[in-house]
Amino acid sequence: MGIGWIIWLVLLGGVALIWVGRHGAIARARREQSPLHSGSFDGPPPQAPKLSVLVAAKDEEENIETCVRTLMDQDYPDFELIVINDRSADRTGQILDSLAAEYAARGDERLRPVHVTELRQGWFGKNNAMREGVARASGEWFCFSDADCRQTSRRTLSMAMRQALENDIDFLSVLPVLETHGFWERVIQPVCGAIMVLWFNPGRVNDPRSRAAYANGAFMLLSRKAYESIGGHEPVRTQVNEDMHLARLAKAAGLRLFVMQNRDLYQTRMYTGLGQMWRGWSRIFYGCFGSYARLLASLGVLLTVSVMPYVSLAVALIALAAMGWAEAGPWRWVLAFAATAVILNQILIVRFYKLSQADARYAPTYIIGSVIGVGMLINAVFKIGGTSRTVWRGTTYRGNVMEGGSPAGGGAALCNPAEGTAGLEAPSAAPPAKAGVSEGPSAEPLARAEG
Repeated sequence: MGIGWIIWLVLLGGVALIWVGRHGAIARARREQSPLHSGSFDGPPPQAPKLSVLVAAKDEEENIETCVRTLMDQDYPDFELIVINDRSADRTGQILDSLAAEYAARGDERLRPVHVTELRQGWFGKNNAMREGVARASGEWFCFSDADCRQTSRRTLSMAMRQALENDIDFLSVLPVLETHGFWERVIQPVCGAIMVLWFNPGRVNDPRSRAAYANGAFMLLSRKAYESIGGHEPVRTQVNEDMHLARLAKAAGLRLFVMQNRDLYQTRMYTGLGQMWRGWSRIFYGCFGSYARLLASLGVLLTVSVMPYVSLAVALIALAAMGWAEAGPWRWVLAFAATAVILNQILIVRFYKLSQADARYAPTYIIGSVIGVGMLINAVFKIGGTSRTVWRGTTYRGNVMEGGSPAGGGAALCNPAEGTAGLEAPSAAPPAKAGVSEGPSAEPLARAEG
């Protein structure tokens, strides 16, 4: 047996050992990382601080009503809901105004629509929208969320606030349950989530001694004091993954960052088709990893650990079919090692899918999702430095530059994930709101979106 065969077998054996080790990691996660759920506490905090819930919405006419109604139905005793309509070209603004009027007619003034008709120079769309919402917020705590989120429990805000207050957490991110429909969503979403876990393991994120930082913009709960201490959205104004960068700033500032799953509190459907998933996850990988080193490392791990065993198994089976068992020689060893790695992988993936509340029946499609994930990571590599474009929500970005306008707007510092948080500005409070933003019913048709 030549050296090439030996290297191949050593690699396959190493992969099999990695999957054995991951079984231990999943067992620890089950013990140590209990999801937040509607029965985690007996109710809201005894002395509930005022909470401002902020939702940015751009062209969300299909989701916004469900989002608003399930938030307004929360049992938290003292909160306001500020929904920022970010230059939507559809009926989002009208739906928000109608809902606000409906609740106001019942004497409920908690829903406050804000209409952004101009994009502030030097800001990306969602970050500018959240900034305008914060400028109007009166709460002691902020909860940032997305318009495509649907609360499945009336206790989401109460459980999250109790978790934060009783555990001295400054910045809590509760991960969504992913709602998936159709073949491609069920194949791709869990694999992309697994790629993220490679770098942002919740155990390390929650460890104050670790530099690992992660947050999901679907649900970020933090105190006003913590938000202002990291400069609010100002330092991340030109970031397409502002949630990750806010988490890094919080960790660097010594704040207690904590991320956890939820079991029955809320869910979201991130993407609705293969094309949307390709663009969305490529954008997430680019924004979160942000350097050639991390993207190439992720690509190498995915190819070696997830793709190679399946390819090796297929090639070995073809070789045995062509040569016969007696003449196959080293191919028999490749078959044995590759089959062992694939079996261990499949057992692990079933356990991982169940832990992450994905459909475990789709575990056999893991290799398909992995191959597509490889393509997304390669696509993200080409986005570094603006080699290729990122198109999202009607806006085109090259690197951290929005096409058609300058992102820096007078010297904004850009935050590259590989560079940490050095050089980021941290103003003590959010600047006042500007022209092009109105609260209450919109007085004119909204401008077509830029970002």
